[in-house]
Amino acid sequence: MPITPYLSRTRIAYFTMEIALRAEMHTYAGGLGVLAGDTARSAADLALPVVFVSLVSRAGYFRQTIDAEGRQQEQPDWWSPEDWCQPLEAMVAVTIERRRVWVRPWLYVQASAESGHSVPVLLLDTDLDQNSDEDRRITHDLYGGDAGYRLKQEAVLGIGGVRLLHALGFDIRTYHLNEGHAALLALELLARTRPPAEDENPQPPCDVAAVRERCAFTTHTPVEAAQDRFDHGLFEHLLPDLATPQDLRALAGDEGVNMTRLALALAGWVNGVSVRHARTTQQRYPGRHIHAITNGVHVGTWTHPAFAALYQAHWPHWRFEPELLARAGQLPDEALWRCHLAAKGELIDRVRRVGGRSLDPELPIVVIARRMTGYKRPLLLFSDPQRLAAIAREHPFQLIVAGKAHPHDDSGKEAIRALHRQLQELPPGVQALFLPNHDLDLAKALVCGADIWLNTPLPPMEASGTSGMKAALNGVLNVSVLDGWWLEACQHGVNGWAIGGDGDGRPPGEGDADALYRLLGEEVLPAYANDRSRWRAMMKEGLRSIASYFNSQRMMRRYASEVYLR
Repeated sequence: MPITPYLSRTRIAYFTMEIALRAEMHTYAGGLGVLAGDTARSAADLALPVVFVSLVSRAGYFRQTIDAEGRQQEQPDWWSPEDWCQPLEAMVAVTIERRRVWVRPWLYVQASAESGHSVPVLLLDTDLDQNSDEDRRITHDLYGGDAGYRLKQEAVLGIGGVRLLHALGFDIRTYHLNEGHAALLALELLARTRPPAEDENPQPPCDVAAVRERCAFTTHTPVEAAQDRFDHGLFEHLLPDLATPQDLRALAGDEGVNMTRLALALAGWVNGVSVRHARTTQQRYPGRHIHAITNGVHVGTWTHPAFAALYQAHWPHWRFEPELLARAGQLPDEALWRCHLAAKGELIDRVRRVGGRSLDPELPIVVIARRMTGYKRPLLLFSDPQRLAAIAREHPFQLIVAGKAHPHDDSGKEAIRALHRQLQELPPGVQALFLPNHDLDLAKALVCGADIWLNTPLPPMEASGTSGMKAALNGVLNVSVLDGWWLEACQHGVNGWAIGGDGDGRPPGEGDADALYRLLGEEVLPAYANDRSRWRAMMKEGLRSIASYFNSQRMMRRYASEVYLR
């Protein structure tokens, strides 16, 4: 069996609702899945004994198109697991609505060219002949359907995942929950600690301490309103035998089964994904100690080939040891700029092919690319169109926008429509366009080919963010609100720029539009146009101070030493 070589050495299981393994496999929606994919790649590089568990999501998240009025249209984004994965023979059942739903895994092997090692990824599938048509669809649409559909998916992931690992012969010591979607695995482990019932004690207690010893939880959501929460009635209807109503309320809250609270209750280690996010989470849950392990990105995946060749010529082991990029000051300015022009040229070519627009390689390209939702504030740049137009007349620039709104996020969809209108109303001197269907391929083109990476979240809502880290790998300069990872990385005017301040007593976000306009008009765009030597120095400083630290090799070494070996 192809899984056999991994059974004796794998001791850690990483559970995630989504995972971005390659562009052709539509098992991801956005940043959470991209992070999980980078985690798997670094685990393979470092030969860590980890198995990854996720859903097969045959219909993907969705394929985005934009109509003439700027309305987002969503279509299924089907892919074929047999093109990239091997089916495994093991099959387990999860009881949902008092009927058996059968689950089978597909095996994808994430290999490392750096170390020669690999890690297994199990993608769980219910599209089986043994299941009803309704149950076959559970693993079709990532984050699709209603609350009942989502809870079924999370049952397949958490309960089915634990059972499949056991059926395949894995001996797992640590379960790592990547967000609250995987929290039901802890309830499954808890149920396994319950001793046999006796007449005088028909409901013997479970061993919560034993489960906490085996579970680690990484939370990515700083706002409780965005956390998965299921009505107690729905939970008891779909999963009546998983836990008693009393236990559920004690562990997950009286107002609904909150999956973040459930994971917090049953995990012995909890961490946020940046220093500020850990602090924010700690304030919300003062009874738990929240550690901080700031996210990172996989340097070998997100570096443009021209930059990769340059780094390879100077530091042959840079992919395995990204800290070598701290020596970026040694790179010749001319070589660095040639690499940037190569990456920028490819982005311009892509825009010509996909968007039908011709961008000027001499003018800076500003990119806004992220999930379209309220706290990301995608419209902040357009708060004062006349002022933006005045800046563009004095310092011409080009703008690319990309990002998806969740199908149920009406405000996010409206933001896309508003962006569509704003982009059409910009003055003739500004080339601006929206590129639809922001996927792995487009994301890499954007982080490699931009000049300026613009990020405007409302603090403290950005748990971490990673796109700016990818941009810095390619010499792209960040202009961002001080939140998430940028609060740790930013050296204003040295390796990028901060929009506004932090901790100055003003309400979060107040004055950010004015600060952004002043920054673009007085510092960022004039530096690009008139002080190219400073710009190149800042590119090098970004590599030195950002790329050398904010990478997934460093992140996974910390998880290995602080979590997996605890």
